[in-house]
Amino acid sequence: MNETWLTVMGNTATRPDYWETAAGVAVARFRLAVTARRWDRAREAWMDAYTSFYTVWAWRGLAVNVAASVSLGEPLVVHGTLRVRERAEERPGDRQGPAGGSAGRAARRVAGRAADGAPRDGATGDGAIGDGATGG
Repeated sequence: MNETWLTVMGNTATRPDYWETAAGVAVARFRLAVTARRWDRAREAWMDAYTSFYTVWAWRGLAVNVAASVSLGEPLVVHGTLRVRERAEERPGDRQGPAGGSAGRAARRVAGRAADGAPRDGATGDGAIGDGATGG
């Protein structure tokens, strides 16, 4: 397989939509908001930077589980394939698109952050995965 796999940590930005295809395959879809955190030396505090949004698709058993257990605003870790759908913009040659992914795994994020949102000792402080990840 020649696909891009990634793991993102964020909070659900929408409630999961759930339906079944004509063939009876379960499908769930939700948006995941991922906010980068940066250490502000002047303030000596962790600050929110930018937020990227991803559309997450889940299929079959994972879709059923997501629909039954994921709620709005819940912290999640999602692991799956990444797909960026391009759309033409007003200026020729300028293309951008929403980032989305097909989830292979989804889990509640319960460790790695202190109550104030700062990374705990030994945890990574930044979930950024690179430019172009921001979706609409």
